[in-house]
Amino acid sequence: MNQFLRSYGSIFRWLFLFLLPVTLVVYVLRGFGVLAGIPGGIILCLVISTLITGIIYGIDQTKRF
Repeated sequence: MNQFLRSYGSIFRWLFLFLLPVTLVVYVLRGFGVLAGIPGGIILCLVISTLITGIIYGIDQTKRF
């Protein structure tokens, strides 16, 4: 069971490490006008999903079992 919980930590880590640069790149490119057609709601969803994934990953790392 412990290995099963550890695999979730790995999933959240990789998901966070994937979403963070994607969100930053999309945000910067939209600021430069390259991706001007992307609605703000998509950027907001990316930012919120990155924050939630980061928080879950941080909570998962502080577990002692």
